[in-house]
Order: sequence, then structure tokens, then C-alpha cells
Amino acid sequence: MSDSEAPTRIPSIDGKQDKAERGVTTKVTPNMDNAQRQRPKQFSHSFWDPKIAHLRALYFKITAMSIVLLIIVVWACLPVYWGSLWKAPVLTRNLRAWVIDRDGQALGNAVAGAIMNTTTSGIKQTLGWQKLDASMFPTNDDVALGVVDERAWVAVVIAEGATAKLAAARANGDATYDPTSLISVYYSQARNEVASGIYLPLTQTLLIKTLFQFNAQSTAQYLAGIAGNQTAIQLLARAPQTISTPAYFTLFNLRPYTAQVATAVTLVGFIYVIILSFFVTMSGAGAREVIAPYLTTASLIKLRLIMPIILYFPLSLIYSMISLPFKLPFGAKYTYAGGFFLFWVLNYVGMLSLGLATEFALTLLTQRFVAFFLIPFIVINVSVSVLPHELQPWFYKYGYGFPVFNLGQAVRTIIFNTKNHLGRNFGVLIAWAVLSLITVPIIIYVTRQREIREEQAKTLPDEREEEIREEQRRIDFGAGTTAQLSPSEERRVEDAERQDRGEKPLVA
Repeated sequence: MSDSEAPTRIPSIDGKQDKAERGVTTKVTPNMDNAQRQRPKQFSHSFWDPKIAHLRALYFKITAMSIVLLIIVVWACLPVYWGSLWKAPVLTRNLRAWVIDRDGQALGNAVAGAIMNTTTSGIKQTLGWQKLDASMFPTNDDVALGVVDERAWVAVVIAEGATAKLAAARANGDATYDPTSLISVYYSQARNEVASGIYLPLTQTLLIKTLFQFNAQSTAQYLAGIAGNQTAIQLLARAPQTISTPAYFTLFNLRPYTAQVATAVTLVGFIYVIILSFFVTMSGAGAREVIAPYLTTASLIKLRLIMPIILYFPLSLIYSMISLPFKLPFGAKYTYAGGFFLFWVLNYVGMLSLGLATEFALTLLTQRFVAFFLIPFIVINVSVSVLPHELQPWFYKYGYGFPVFNLGQAVRTIIFNTKNHLGRNFGVLIAWAVLSLITVPIIIYVTRQREIREEQAKTLPDEREEEIREEQRRIDFGAGTTAQLSPSEERRVEDAERQDRGEKPLVA
């Protein structure tokens, strides 16, 4: 018999000689793992190879689950954007508009009356017109200031003595008479260029219709009154505009949307800001994989907060500088340099508010699902930035507390000199950043504690697993052989063998 097959006497626990030998004969043979031999080889199979059927099934399962989850996200989020636009045509009454009659005569009564009739006539698409007393705004400059201050979207002012001016021009044959000076329309396009494309055509259409009727009636009455009066007819020949177009209006765009490239920074650009911030988050996650397992929780929290704060600094500067060659009007409210610097600071704070939110989402959802967070995050922010809240259902007023709406409003102030909301805008952005600075460490701490517990559970001995390992060792190396005994057990076996031979044991 070979050494590995030789029987070995195992003494009893009480040290007495057993009546029969407790020998076990084993033979060490190679332990071949069939599963290991059948393991698929890399770079060696076609997609439909039966040997990778289980992997193919897993692939289809993961793909199907991803598509189902994406469909759920699309159906849950994209309707929010669609819903922000679809009610605009029927919500125009929410747009406050003023009509101020300084004339008080025929022209003023005709225009103001026609405008106010739209609020009670059942017309679906009209503005929220309010007739204000002229004493509330002593001058037209005061009216313009009220529009710029966003107290109204549009204001129609009938000039003082407008009817008398028309009559005097006809009577005197005033060739310098300007019919467009009788009515002034004030609005601020840069407040929201999309909204101006809604309320301004409504206002113009209403005025054109009203003035067409007034002019036709006024001309007919005047001509009937001077029939046979050659002098009056000759005077009309000197001022034909008093008959052809007795009254008309002039548009005053107080804050024109002069730079079309501004669209890139007032709306679409902020989608890019979210994507750039998200890219910093994901690249940081990839870079941390090599070092994060070896860091303490405190060090990991500091790393995840400090690095983005640093990286957003040059990234926001590069993003801001892209607008310089395209002549964005940074000098509309401040100096050109001051406006650009404020624009840069705004983008930096915006990246903090948006990017740190994605850091929180990454920790909560993990890299596997964080991409599904990006879609609703973009949709929810952009939906409240296209149209003013007055043209959206009440639900969208949440935009006042979200980053992209405040970024867009602040940019308009900087480059178009619209009403200054910078205090509120920066306040909201900073609040988002501070909220993330509080919640990100909390979620990191909770997640890290769970990872620590899981790691400890892996390293703790499992009794059942230890029994399985011991049994396998016995099978592999032979149960009862001295190779598997501790030194004390070996001495006891040797003493038992000496007793069998009649020799004195080594241990008393």
C-alpha cells in the first residue's frame, strides 16, 4: 500500500485502547470540475451558440427590463413638457394688459370700449385687459416703466386730446399730422419672446379691427359734413392721411430680443449645463473606483463634494466664454466686462445646483439606474422655462423654485436688462446647492455603512461553509491521516501506537 492509503489508528477520547481499529483507507484523486471545463471561452462563440444560451437569455432579460423602465420614464415625464405648452392658447386671459384712455372722446371711447368688450363677449382668445385711470400714470414714461417692471405684459395708451388733434389736422390741412402718434403700444419682448409672439398679435389684430371701423365711420361722417365746402376739401388734399388713415398705433418694444443667439443661453444652453454637470458626476464616479474602497467615509464625502466644486469652476468659465465670439450683449445692464463676469458666476452657481443634485442621484440610484434620473431632471426643469407661468396650468408654478427657470430669468436680466430678479434667482440656486451639500453626505454615509456591513458579512466565517470546506478537505486528502491532525493529536496517536507495541507512552 502506498503512504496515502496506509491505515492510521485514531485513539478514543478517553485515551483507552479501542477494541477495533478505526482506520479509513482513502485515495487522493484529482477533483475535476465539469462546470469549469464547460465554461464559455472569450472571443470564441457566435451569438446563437448553444453554449452561451444562458448568457443570451440574461442579455435579453436586461435589455427588456431597460426598455420597459425607459418607457415608464418617458410616459411619466414627457407629458409634463407637452402639458406645459398645450393650454397656452386658452390661458391668454391670464396675461395682464392695460388700456389707458387719456383722450376721453370719440377715439378714446371707441378703442377702450372695443378692447374691454373682448373681456365680456365670450371670445376665447383674448388678454386680461384692465382699464386704468390716466391719473395712475401721469406720463407715458410711467406706463413704460410699469411694463418693464412686469406689472403688465402690454399696455395700450390713447394719447391725450387724440380726437381733437385729428379734427384740427383735418380742419387746418396739417401735412405734418402723424396718425400713429395717437395710440401707443408698450411691451417688453425680452421678458419672454415666445409669449410676445402670442399677446402681441392678439393686441395688433384687435387694434387694427377697431381702428378700421373707427376710421371708416369717422371719414364718412367728416366727408358728409363738408360736402360742398371747397375750402375744406382743398385742405384735406394737403393732409390726405387724415382721411385715408385718420388714426393708427405705434409699437414700442421696451426690451427687444435683439440677439437671436441668446436662445442658446436662455433655454437650450441650460440643457447643456445639466449634461456637462452630469458628465462631471459620471467621470468622477469612474475615477473614484480605484481609490474609494480604501478611503474612510469622511474622506470619501470630502472627495465627492470638493472635486465637483473645483471642476465646475473652469468648466463654467469655458462654457461662458463660448458666447463671447457671438457678441452676446453683456453690456445691456452693466459694463460688458461686469456683465460677462456675472454671467460666469451665474453659470458656476447653476452648475453647483444642478451637478450636485446629480451626485445625490448617483449615490441613491447607483450607476446602473442614474441615467433614468437625467430624463425627468431635464424635462421638469425645461418645462417651466419655455412659456411664462401665466400661460401654463397652475401646476407649473413649481418652476419658481427650480434652477433652470431662475437661470433663464437671471440671464435675461444680464443681457437684456429686464426686471432684476437676481437676488431671488441666486437665492434659489444657492439653496439647491446647499441642500445637496447636506443630503449628499447623508446618503453617502448611509450607503457606505451598508457596504461596510456587507463586506464584514463576507469576511465573517460561516459555520455551514466551514463544515463544507472541512468535509472537502477530508475527501481530498484522506480522513484520519496524520497529515490532517494537529500536533497534540499526532502525539496521542503516537502514544496509542506505542501502547500497542508494549512500549512506554511519551505522555503520562
